[in-house]
Amino acid sequence: MASVTISLCMIVKNEEEVLGRCLSSVTDFVDEIIIVDTGSSDRTKEIAKQYTDKIYDFEWVDDFSKARNFSFSKATKDYIMWLDADDIVPEESRLQILELKNNQIGNHKMNCIFMEYQYSFDSEGILISTHRRERMVKRKCNFKWIGLVHERLEVSGDAFITNINIKHMKNKPHSSNYIKIYEKAMKQGKKLTAKDKLHFANECFEYKQYKKAMELYEAVLNSNTVIKNEQIYVYLKIADCHIQFNDLDQAITSCLDSFKLDSPKGEVCCRLGYIYLLKNQIPMAIDWYKISSNLDVSGESTYTQQPCYTWLPHTQLCACYALLGEFEEAKKHNDIAAKYIPNSSYVNTNKRLLEEMKSIENI
Repeated sequence: MASVTISLCMIVKNEEEVLGRCLSSVTDFVDEIIIVDTGSSDRTKEIAKQYTDKIYDFEWVDDFSKARNFSFSKATKDYIMWLDADDIVPEESRLQILELKNNQIGNHKMNCIFMEYQYSFDSEGILISTHRRERMVKRKCNFKWIGLVHERLEVSGDAFITNINIKHMKNKPHSSNYIKIYEKAMKQGKKLTAKDKLHFANECFEYKQYKKAMELYEAVLNSNTVIKNEQIYVYLKIADCHIQFNDLDQAITSCLDSFKLDSPKGEVCCRLGYIYLLKNQIPMAIDWYKISSNLDVSGESTYTQQPCYTWLPHTQLCACYALLGEFEEAKKHNDIAAKYIPNSSYVNTNKRLLEEMKSIENI
């Protein structure tokens, strides 16, 4: 069977710093590159011309989905893939996509291929969070993007869930314009979906508008239209709002409410450990961090914070045991964390503090 063809569709604006890096990572497996520019004033289009002649202008109308749908309308190949300008496809992922293209997709006739989005990294390059995204779709299905901001593809039919990673290498500060887009839409009488409200809430939380964020998160829960894993995520975000208000007991209640939906998640257990640490209830904090350290990532998780299943509970257990003066137990957990993130500041700082605390104790 002949390999399928792939169109890459992107929307961009003022991405001269990263666009070349992104496009260089896809040239060996895409057959067509569609660039839709929403108003660049830098060298973005000049850089794009080095990779494609299919560059289109789109008048910005405060709606990411409309721009995405316009880009998809220009595709001509069997499948459409999307990326943001600050994404890259790592070498291993490129090889996996080539294998999909040449062998698997055509055989299975999948409507949609999901890939893991490595979305955020800390200052040391340690992976913090991932979520699964609909990354490649069959063009003939005519799937559409929905949502004003943090848009998503509405897909249906046969799907192929892969472990292929797309890496998000954010290069710009978070924009407050997203809040303005939502506020403008509401003033115009547009009805926000539960997903819109969830993303709006996250934007408000990002900009420390915790009261407004809390109202929106609660509206999402009351809508009964979001899936189970998104509900768990919302309970966790409500807990985070309560933490900001120093209402720690309510934060605990919100975390525990998530257990009504499913078995404990590492993200929730780590948050409970943190809350009890804030309350100076060290033994309780230890219990929750230990639970988290023994959990595996659920294959059904929508939003995953990898550290909660690897090194984070151990660095926190190190801190907890150190506070109790149990330095050997603290060192044991720091050593476990070091297996995941060797030479990181988290591990090295704990190691230094342990040595200092033991030295003081021996004086």
